[in-house]
Amino acid sequence: MDLTLGHEVGYSIPQEDCTGPNTILRFCWDRLLLQELASTRGTGTWSVLVLDEAQERSVASDSLQGLLRDARLGNLPGDPRVVVVTDSALEPKLQAFWDNPPIVHVPREHGGSPTPIYKDKVPTNRVEAACQAVLDLCWKEAPGDVLVYLPSEEEISLCCESLSKEVGTLALPGAPPRVLPLHPGCGQAVQAIYEDTDTGARKVVITHWLADFSFSLPSIRHVIDSGLELRSVYSPRIRAESQVLRPISKCQAKARQLRARGCPPGSCLCLYPKSILELEAPPLPHPRVCEENLSPLVLLLKRRQIAEPGQCHFLDRPAPEALMQALEDLDYLAALDDNGNLSDLGVILSEIPLPPELAKALLASCEFDCVDEMLTLAAMLTASPGFTQPPLCAEEAALRRALEHADGDHSSLIQVYEAFIQSGADESWCRARGLNWAALCYARKLRGELLELMRRIELPLSQPAFGSEQNRRNLQKALVSGYFLKVARDTDGTGNYLLLTHKHVAQLSSYCCYRNRRAPAKPPSWVLYHSFSISKDNCLSIVSEIQPQMLVELAPPYFLSNLPPSESRDLLNQLREGMADSSTESESFSPQQFRDACILQ
Repeated sequence: MDLTLGHEVGYSIPQEDCTGPNTILRFCWDRLLLQELASTRGTGTWSVLVLDEAQERSVASDSLQGLLRDARLGNLPGDPRVVVVTDSALEPKLQAFWDNPPIVHVPREHGGSPTPIYKDKVPTNRVEAACQAVLDLCWKEAPGDVLVYLPSEEEISLCCESLSKEVGTLALPGAPPRVLPLHPGCGQAVQAIYEDTDTGARKVVITHWLADFSFSLPSIRHVIDSGLELRSVYSPRIRAESQVLRPISKCQAKARQLRARGCPPGSCLCLYPKSILELEAPPLPHPRVCEENLSPLVLLLKRRQIAEPGQCHFLDRPAPEALMQALEDLDYLAALDDNGNLSDLGVILSEIPLPPELAKALLASCEFDCVDEMLTLAAMLTASPGFTQPPLCAEEAALRRALEHADGDHSSLIQVYEAFIQSGADESWCRARGLNWAALCYARKLRGELLELMRRIELPLSQPAFGSEQNRRNLQKALVSGYFLKVARDTDGTGNYLLLTHKHVAQLSSYCCYRNRRAPAKPPSWVLYHSFSISKDNCLSIVSEIQPQMLVELAPPYFLSNLPPSESRDLLNQLREGMADSSTESESFSPQQFRDACILQ
């Protein structure tokens, strides 16, 4: 077809909109579409909407279906045709949800499906077993590329490193295979997977759940499946994520096997017994709306003028405590008024494509005159460019330490970004320091988008002042304004931090700049953290020291009153009473009395 990308056919993804007024067919990221739908009274300007891969059960996909269903039942403006493309396993649930819509079964393309081969028992070392399976295929000279599924990015990296060493030392027949990782942190390096090689080298793609449904490479002829996934599951009770290693669903297992479909069919080696799939695996993937922090979603629903998030229809309804916790957090952030509707501040927060607490910190920076630094920090916190792996050598460790800032991890991120820009966005500069070049490039684009957004809604900006004492205090105040829910106190002076909002004890991440200081450096008494993950060591990630007086000054009084009983709460209440007494005493003196006092002195 003689069509031009960006004209008749376009796409919308984060930080890039390649569409125009004449665009007829538009491909769009589901979260962007959800934000657009939340901003309009009806259903948008499209006449036909195709929701693909609905069986992935993302928050955006499930929420879009709920909003579109409510719009159809409520006869709101714009009544598009909605086509939901999904695996047949989800068909009964969708039929009931959409009130028995017509169903079209699309036959699979020609080619046979591989017969999966199951192991008798789960290997003690998944990475080692996957590597050996790949090498066996190479020795057999079985034609075609290989797709390996492992649970986590860490295991993907270990597998890539181990395989690359092995194929470099073995005299394998033919050209040595190209080992390629595939996960969200790869950035533009993912393009290498789709590039043809003149050498005819076999590609070995190492990935995880990301490639269950939305990835396709026709040259794949062999699949090696660990049968596991590592997912973050949010607990609203303690406002923390935990890393859960669990079996994949039957639907995912089938999708992975079909990656080796063809004429003749390829092979699929499952590194687990068939009994695990039959007895432990759920039929469908877990709905993410039941496993993620719902504050961003509830903010969008409020923007849609849905008074009670529980009124919105969901394929699987989230737990009531998850919705209540989201409402409580938004109330603490002053995003809701006394009637539970969006406040003026909440409307602005809903316009900013960031988590509510980070958006609140960015807005607070307008008051504290540190917008330039907070824009950088917001982009860096979203992009997560590192450091997430230990340094490979002493030289890399020394280069990393040079980027650390005395004020903590937040200021270190700003320092990393500024050094990256000064390097000319050099990829080798990032590699030498163990930083993710693609993530830093993404942070630069996101920062520009946030800056343009603030200009469009006419928010005040500020000049760069990073490093000055005043800017240091202002940046801390902006962070506390958004992240007062994420504060912890060292209770015994040894780095055991008690979280304020519940009585969990956590330690600083091994990559925290406070951990890397030379002994006998004492950990800070009060810290603000970006995230808390329940794992084998209960880590606080991206941490900076704060003063408790700042928390008393900037957090809502009823938030402090609602904290669970602890020594930390008592200290904060004492500070609040002391600050209130000081304020009362200062107000009791007249200006003349102050002048007299000065004369007496």
